[in-house]
Amino acid sequence: MPHADLHVHTTRSDGQLTLEALPAAARRADVAVTAVTDHDRLHPDLDAPVVEREGVPIVNGIELRVAAPHERIDLLGYGVDPDAAGDLRAECRRLQDDRIERARAMTEAVEDRLGIDLDLAYEPGVGRPNLARAIDAHPDTDVDYEAAFDDLIGDGGPCFVARDVPDFERGLSLLRETCGVVSLAHPLRYDDPAAALELAPRCDAVEGPYPYGSSVDEGLVERTVAEHDLLVTGGSDAHDERLGLAGLSEGEFDRLAAHL
Repeated sequence: MPHADLHVHTTRSDGQLTLEALPAAARRADVAVTAVTDHDRLHPDLDAPVVEREGVPIVNGIELRVAAPHERIDLLGYGVDPDAAGDLRAECRRLQDDRIERARAMTEAVEDRLGIDLDLAYEPGVGRPNLARAIDAHPDTDVDYEAAFDDLIGDGGPCFVARDVPDFERGLSLLRETCGVVSLAHPLRYDDPAAALELAPRCDAVEGPYPYGSSVDEGLVERTVAEHDLLVTGGSDAHDERLGLAGLSEGEFDRLAAHL
């Protein structure tokens, strides 16, 4: 079981965990340290780079989608300084407005395609997992959560709508102004992992441990880390209440913590 799970989403974006429930989820998974990394949104109840809740250290973080030259990727910011986050908060507000409009458009497309009405709350933080759960829960369709992504709202799917995101340079600059560590998220998930990893040296770290769920060449990440002497982050990318699927050892986290 990992010592630190540094990729967790809460109800502030498209996760199912509240911040209040996070310490108990960490204890159930025997995880000592966590990080909140909501999509394009800072958590208002995390008022320092690292806070402690019920004895569990929680790193204040964010996952920011950006447009790289070859495709869209995600950057993880860790150790957010709330006092320095003015520009990042402004960009997050713009991104949340775009998320809501995107969710409306995708919901309408799904409803037209399946001939159903979906009950989805269009609130800041809404994302595709919220829509996939609504599809899965609807009594008049047999499309489950995974099939919703595979057949409807996944990238390039018939109901997919792209978002208006900042470019890589802008996103990296915003995170550097605000965070102690910037990491390239889940590099082996992208269409071109090698091209994504070429951007890793521009960051402080790269996400290593991650529950990819399929055969991937983790050596690509290990070689990039060694060649450029990068820090390593890692986590479950939890959107439900299960933590500890991936993460850092105590030694790996201690090296990272020195920069937070």
